[in-house]
Amino acid sequence: MSTAQEPPVLSRAALDRLKQEHDDLTTDGRRDISERLLRARELGDLSENAEYDQTKNDQAQMEARIRYLEWTIKNAVVQDGPISTDAVGPSMIVTLRALDEGDAEPEQYLLAQSKEERASGMRTITTVSPLGQAIIGRDKGDEISYDAPGGTFRYEVVAYEPWDGR
Repeated sequence: MSTAQEPPVLSRAALDRLKQEHDDLTTDGRRDISERLLRARELGDLSENAEYDQTKNDQAQMEARIRYLEWTIKNAVVQDGPISTDAVGPSMIVTLRALDEGDAEPEQYLLAQSKEERASGMRTITTVSPLGQAIIGRDKGDEISYDAPGGTFRYEVVAYEPWDGR
């Protein structure tokens, strides 16, 4: 990872989850890949061995994820709770209603500074995403719109509340 990259802002819960994932990948994950490589080698000629090739690809992806996790854990800035609660901001659960879908039911989203945040039963949107940028600083009842590859989307901010990080 480049040192010029912004440090990730994470909740304590997200940091703990990433540390656990790192531990799992560097122990069980590496052991499992090693066992799969051994079995694949036993199948014969490696130049025509699809099982071996797939396992090597899986190993490369896992090692890339391990490097990403190491950088993220090392550089993370832990921030629990929203900075402000008088408007929509990071670390908040935001309830939005689509305005272009007739009787659309409101949906809840976690607005987070990192894509690594997770809240049960809802999608995470980041503060740098088009929707995230459109709702930051907004208040209940505000109508927002944003452009995305699928077109222009309009929502009403129904509610927002601080997120406890779990």
